[in-house]
Amino acid sequence: MGPGKRDALVDVDGVLVGHEQRLDPHWATGVTAVLVPDGASAAVDVRGGGPGTRETDVLRPDHLVQQVHGVVLTGGSAYGLAAADGVVRWLGERGHGVPVGTDPAHVVPVVPGAVIFDLPMNDWGNRPDAGFGYRACQHASREEAREGNVGAGTGAVVGCVKGGIGTASAVLADGTTIGALVAVNAAGSAIDPGTGLPWVPTPGLRRPDQAEIDAAKPLFGTRPGRHGPVDRPLNTTIGVVATDLRLSGAECRRLAVAAQDALARAVRPAHLLVDGDTMFALATGTGAALPAPGEPGWAARLDEVSAAAADVVARAIVRGVLAAEPVDGVTCYTRLYPSARE
Repeated sequence: MGPGKRDALVDVDGVLVGHEQRLDPHWATGVTAVLVPDGASAAVDVRGGGPGTRETDVLRPDHLVQQVHGVVLTGGSAYGLAAADGVVRWLGERGHGVPVGTDPAHVVPVVPGAVIFDLPMNDWGNRPDAGFGYRACQHASREEAREGNVGAGTGAVVGCVKGGIGTASAVLADGTTIGALVAVNAAGSAIDPGTGLPWVPTPGLRRPDQAEIDAAKPLFGTRPGRHGPVDRPLNTTIGVVATDLRLSGAECRRLAVAAQDALARAVRPAHLLVDGDTMFALATGTGAALPAPGEPGWAARLDEVSAAAADVVARAIVRGVLAAEPVDGVTCYTRLYPSARE
């Protein structure tokens, strides 16, 4: 199993990614649009105790609509859900959605989404709206592989350091591609304070100098903000894992569960009452199909894909932390442990 061409979610055929953000002395927030204009099977797994979501019920496999046309990841807490309106408008203007009439323009795009809580990184009242979502779609492409302080990760914080967008992909031996994109913003930490290393083993990093480890330890358990510690934690990790396989909604659900398992590996503790951890899974169906449920090899094949999905999501989470840059009073991993890079 090796990475795809860009080692990013966009390596999955049929997936486009676009970011829109604003980062200045008054703003640190944004939107990431994951678009599947031709439709994709989908599922979601919500584990955190404080989620902010849109249209997650539509993803239940026993409901009418069996495909989605995009997923929105956004800052702004509940206010940021408005960004999805812009994504729906952009898709609808281009005829992407569920047909609801004889005119090809009469469609309803299905666009679930989730938010992170990044309000303290902004002046009050500054949060993404429908315009952010629309512009994220305008920027969407098969080439977008940026990480760190972009899109929904612009105002993200994880533990005591800056979080951000991370993305990764893997190509299995049979050519199946799996990709992930995560906005890392959690109450827990992605770093082991005893070693100064991510919880997930990461090539290219070494144990930092002991002086850096000792200097960083007092920061653990604190929650930084742009202008000093914050009373309300900035929480919730949200993301998308996708594959080009042809999967049902129920099979996609196994990938979403695996994505949450990866979060629990990479961030400790995870799924807290103050988190809203939400992971979406997409299957674009441009590749092969699994054996039918109950047929020989079906369970083993789905488990193989799910395990690979967990590995890709865990790697994307670490990359989001490593790529993040400081924002005012919020430091980042590479500033805290400069000697960690080999």
